[in-house]
Amino acid sequence: MDPKAKPIGYLLNRTDEALTRVMDGTLAEFGLTRVAWQVLNLVGEGDGTEGDGTTDTEVLSVLSANADTPTLTAAVDTVLADGWATRPAPDRLALTPDGSRRLAEVASHVAAFRTRSVDGITTDEYRTAVRVLERMIENLEGPRP
Repeated sequence: MDPKAKPIGYLLNRTDEALTRVMDGTLAEFGLTRVAWQVLNLVGEGDGTEGDGTTDTEVLSVLSANADTPTLTAAVDTVLADGWATRPAPDRLALTPDGSRRLAEVASHVAAFRTRSVDGITTDEYRTAVRVLERMIENLEGPRP
């Protein structure tokens, strides 16, 4: 390893901060944050499977690597208050028809964000970066030798 290279933790933190800052800016005109958008996407996926929505527990579990419980809870409250989602049953979330329409509108802005974030990075470079990060996660979270 190059002793002059910046530590990977530093670079990962800077990357995540930049992704969040730019994504939040991209989504601000829709009243969303990166975390609220992630909640909406998860809820939308739950709507598509059996149509009975996504549970709060699923939101907290699936998105726990993205945000802490208070942040996720606040995002759920926001998407409910702003009419993106509703509660078809206690502890369940589903997109409203208007939320589905608005989420489709947001998709083109998210696509532009994603294009910007990988500008100048080849597909092979991106795949390599993903594989390296996945391997690091496995090394750190897997059983110790």
